[in-house]
Amino acid sequence: MGKKPLVKDQIREKQDELTAAERRLTATLLDDSLVAGLQSITKLAESAEVSTPTIIRLARKLGYQGFPDLQDAIREEIAAQMKEPLAKLETAELSAGKDHIISRFAEAVSRNINRSLERLDLEEFDKAAALLSDLNRRLYLLGGRITRSNAHYFFNHLQIIRPGVTQLDFSPSVWPQSLLDMDENSTLIVFDIRRYEKELERLAKLVVDQGANIVLFTDQWGSPIERYATFCFRSMVEVPSSWDSTLAINFLIEALVAEIQSRSDSADRIAALEDMIGESRIFRSN
Repeated sequence: MGKKPLVKDQIREKQDELTAAERRLTATLLDDSLVAGLQSITKLAESAEVSTPTIIRLARKLGYQGFPDLQDAIREEIAAQMKEPLAKLETAELSAGKDHIISRFAEAVSRNINRSLERLDLEEFDKAAALLSDLNRRLYLLGGRITRSNAHYFFNHLQIIRPGVTQLDFSPSVWPQSLLDMDENSTLIVFDIRRYEKELERLAKLVVDQGANIVLFTDQWGSPIERYATFCFRSMVEVPSSWDSTLAINFLIEALVAEIQSRSDSADRIAALEDMIGESRIFRSN
């Protein structure tokens, strides 16, 4: 039997079938990454301003026997999202004697990339590439504590291919200056994997309020920023380590770079850059 879909994904898939009260309930659940679902059924009903029978009906529509069954699934999902590095390290140590870390890590990364590709919507990938290729659109990039290197890597390639690309400062105190210039012709490319960062979520809301849109790179569970994103790419991140791996995310970044470059008339820009590098003598000539 296959693994049951994530509760968040089930909720999103069923939205069109839900009543107004049930949609109000799912909004409460999704508002804080399902944490509200850990309350008693009475407390949850009060928070969402619905009846307890509405909660039971929603649970059954999602394929669960009742609220306790749904709550167990929510509890497991949150536990997976919030797994601490030390807990991950303990799991990794249990199998440490089986093979060398290089073999185990390579196997996990390969599995992550393959599973991420299985989930990838190619039509969404193409639409995102077209959006990011639009020279009339300004691009901004930002990553979190772990993913800021992914944001910088993508930024470094995009600014070579096209103009109008900015990497936001990591300090939230200077974000308002950038927000002032964001409008319907702007896109924020943001990276956010567990443990999801509240500052990034707040920024995402402000960006959408400005009329801009968002391209999100996240993990298999899905950042809360998904609710604001025009395009969302989920990648598998678990490896035999105390930290999550972003190699599957980088795979998508490099594929997007290749596609964006193929859609852009960047030959002259790249040639001009090479001339500047030669004139500045930054690198040793062959």
